[in-house]
Amino acid sequence: MRVHILGICGTFMGGIAALAREAGHEVTGSDRNVYPPMSTQLETLGIRLTEGWDPGQLDPAPDVVIVGNALSRGNPAIEALLDRGLRYTSGPAWLAEQVLADRWVIAVAGTHGKTTTASALAWILECAGLAPGFLIGGVPENFGTSARLGRAPFFVVEADEYDTAFFDKRAKFVHYRPRTAILNNLEFDHADIYPDVGSIRRMFHQLVRTVPGHGRLIVNGADPELRTALELGVWTPVERFALSGDADFTVHALAPDWSEFDVRKGGAHVGRARWGLIGAHNALNALAAVLGARHAGVEPAAALAALATFRNARRRMELRGTVRGVTVYDDFAHHPTAIAATVGSLRQKVGTARILAVLEPRSATMRLGVHRETLAGSLAVADRVFLFEPADLGWDLRAAARPLGERGRVLSDVDALAAAIAAEAHSGDSVLVMSNGGFGGLYGKLLAALGGNA
Repeated sequence: MRVHILGICGTFMGGIAALAREAGHEVTGSDRNVYPPMSTQLETLGIRLTEGWDPGQLDPAPDVVIVGNALSRGNPAIEALLDRGLRYTSGPAWLAEQVLADRWVIAVAGTHGKTTTASALAWILECAGLAPGFLIGGVPENFGTSARLGRAPFFVVEADEYDTAFFDKRAKFVHYRPRTAILNNLEFDHADIYPDVGSIRRMFHQLVRTVPGHGRLIVNGADPELRTALELGVWTPVERFALSGDADFTVHALAPDWSEFDVRKGGAHVGRARWGLIGAHNALNALAAVLGARHAGVEPAAALAALATFRNARRRMELRGTVRGVTVYDDFAHHPTAIAATVGSLRQKVGTARILAVLEPRSATMRLGVHRETLAGSLAVADRVFLFEPADLGWDLRAAARPLGERGRVLSDVDALAAAIAAEAHSGDSVLVMSNGGFGGLYGKLLAALGGNA
């Protein structure tokens, strides 16, 4: 069967491509703005890509077209697809029908931490000899791919609340019907899809409605929006986790940067983890993964031991290089809460050494200006802040940066941005680049400007 994927280079659709290829299908696809890590994964898989939306890519007609949620009516490929009456479906629907139907699905949902939690959970199950299938919105370093079919019964899926396709405006995760659902947190995001946090909360409750009575909900007990969502009705046993307070399981720091922590159930010690990640937010992600694995039959002690060899997905505080004593990190953070947590965890790691934070406001929510009032505050612990202002941003980034004072700079050219950062950085500094896109090749340009190679 020939499967053609429109929007193939998104992290989710790239994973769908990998699964379809592993299942024995011929896979082709198209996209624009192709960049790593998905472009690299697709190249490795030998999947032929078409740049752009020329309807000619649908000749000869594929057996099925899988449509990504970034495409809408008016797109030339979509209009040709409809005019010719070709068979089409969405990525989540294809996944549910072709892969998940007979699996024990463990879904990881939340505004933040989905990729790290899902990656850690898949690795824990792997270390337990369970060879899980997975589809993750990134490329976990332990596996080198964002998706695989694995061995039945377990399948870990990063459960995104973004909409499904132009013809299905429900959240992706309502298709998955998990037996185990992890709910990490819930904040307002995806302002291009949802008008307010209440609408997202209701969609999360739709996910809750799909979890069977013999399943399990693993929920951040300290999150007020999740608490409100569960008040709408629960039909499944709930296990709560938190940093502290009234929760079934808690984590407690044993190192200032949270690279070592204890897990407790009530007052009883369950186990200890030492791993390569930092930050309280990541310790919570780890705890959620441990509890997800526990429901699948893996003892917490074994799960915590597996974390010692866990390597996070690419673009999650990923070390890009060290040049002349300047360390450059790449991170996916694009929401103020995630930005603050990422910069804060790096501060815990480097102590009083300087942090140069670099941000591209690229997500749909950021571009709509929803978080402009909290943006500067999320960068408060950085010593210097460089903000990239695209020409079509639509709101005043410089005004939003004023609370940063002389610590903040706004530039609208990537080459000039790389040069400015390189001129400011000196030995001992950490440069933290945050974007959910390719950032115009900034990473390579910055390393070159510092005297290294991309």
